[in-house]
Amino acid sequence: MSLEIAVVDASVGGTPARRNLERELSASTTVFAASTGEIPPTPTSPEWTFDAVVVSGSQTAVYDWIHELTEWGRRVYEAGVPALGICWGHQFFAQALGGRVVDMHEYELGYEQIERVGADPLFDGVDETFTSFETHSDRVAALPPGATVLARNDVGVQAYRVGDTYGVQFHPEYDRETATWVVDGKDLPTERLEAVRAGITDDAVAAAAATKTVFDNFLEIAATSQPTVVARGARGSR
Repeated sequence: MSLEIAVVDASVGGTPARRNLERELSASTTVFAASTGEIPPTPTSPEWTFDAVVVSGSQTAVYDWIHELTEWGRRVYEAGVPALGICWGHQFFAQALGGRVVDMHEYELGYEQIERVGADPLFDGVDETFTSFETHSDRVAALPPGATVLARNDVGVQAYRVGDTYGVQFHPEYDRETATWVVDGKDLPTERLEAVRAGITDDAVAAAAATKTVFDNFLEIAATSQPTVVARGARGSR
């Protein structure tokens, strides 16, 4: 059975977010552009036809906009629908479910080392220390109640799980082209940007590609999940 995934593209304007996620998710995807007001149906709605949810990154701050999406995110969590938030999505679910996101007043940018904490099916096949691309100036300062840290580095929480909702601060979907595009768009000191560009090497790109396993693992989790509340005719009865 092919999985149906609702992808919330929280990016603004012309970005690679949609292309990257559609490439990495081996499933049928329906994309909702959150910045233009598109929000997926709730799991209790007759329009709900999805097995899982993925929320992308964004150039904005989660505490600045899309309040309507917050209630939707809570409904997804309460229904036990598997959800994966990436970067902005990681922060979005953390905040929506009772955590706290703060401005770091600086960027974590480029290929960085991250440490796994404990074990979880999302990280099956991923090394205990792994590399992935980072681009964010906010961080999750407090996790939602009941959440478990799955990965971290010196900056803070890099992955967590609360119920069937996951957040990853890093970008497992990035390719080399996207990494370069992101750096070129940053308004930061020239020396900093040159240093980050110098780190976009064949070795770094290859090492980061190993984290794409997260997407296959998430789809495996979605395929075996049993949401507690879904609309009649959706996942539970197909």
